[in-house]
Amino acid sequence: MSDLRGLSAVVTGGSRGLGLLLAKELGRRGSRVTVAARDGHELAEAAELLRTGHGVTVHTVVCDVRDEEAVGRLMAEAAAHGGGVDIVIGSAGIIQVGPVGSVGVEEFRDAMDTMFFGALNTSLAALPYLRNSRAGGRLALIGSIGGLLAVPHLLPYSCAKAAVGTLAEGLHEEQAQHGVSVTAVHPGLMRTGSHLHARFAGDPDREFAWFAAVAGLPLLSMNAERAADRIVEAVERRRPRLVLTPMARIGARVHGVAPVVTTRLNSLLARVLPPGDDASGGTVEGSVVARTGRVAQARLVTLFSRLNGRAAERFNQYGAVPAGPGERARPSS
Repeated sequence: MSDLRGLSAVVTGGSRGLGLLLAKELGRRGSRVTVAARDGHELAEAAELLRTGHGVTVHTVVCDVRDEEAVGRLMAEAAAHGGGVDIVIGSAGIIQVGPVGSVGVEEFRDAMDTMFFGALNTSLAALPYLRNSRAGGRLALIGSIGGLLAVPHLLPYSCAKAAVGTLAEGLHEEQAQHGVSVTAVHPGLMRTGSHLHARFAGDPDREFAWFAAVAGLPLLSMNAERAADRIVEAVERRRPRLVLTPMARIGARVHGVAPVVTTRLNSLLARVLPPGDDASGGTVEGSVVARTGRVAQARLVTLFSRLNGRAAERFNQYGAVPAGPGERARPSS
């Protein structure tokens, strides 16, 4: 029997990808789950998938985690629906891929608003409920290996995830006296199909090609369902920190011992990634790039991203992709 049976859980960013799988795993362990995301249509599809496909009892709330008041309403509604809030997992996030010269301040601000301030809003709104939990509250914030060491062409993401990791560690230290555990989760690459919703700058075709291929490599990436199981297990056991995938653990340890070495190695990696330091082109969603049929290194993408494509179908990524041809996002500032 799981210690999470009968508890009330909230997952932000739970309409697709890892968040959807975390909701599924919490439900499988007997929790009453409230799933939150910005898009009501995505949420409806996710709820249907969880209920009919996995037998999970789920409640949905449309919520933008960047909005402090909206997150407060989310926690209040989850508490009313579930008889309190015992578990909260902050999983909302965005990914921007491209050389730093091809993204502007706005991309960094979007990353910080969604991932760091979203995690902060979620944490601050949840803590009063978690402190009152009879089971002892549990909070988990999803960081990334990219927050433990900077990854070329993912700087907005890395900066925001580094802040999330620091927030989780600090909250763990301060909230232990209140009976609340806080878990900092740092996944490596996972096969969630997230390449379809990442935003690509510089040379979008070539950026999409390397990102989709690497994210689908079995030796570098992790089965997302297994990752969700490991994360929920860490939350159940009140672990303060979890780093997922062997490569991520190796990278984190080497960077901790020899940061100069990893920085130089990443400099070599940056040299082989696509150029394109032009901040005037804006960003393009991966689903748009995939539909153009112009993706560079198409055979490589097809070969190595096959598993990631299958994951996208299973984890509600295609259901969230606009049906018509997309347009470029607003230009970078």
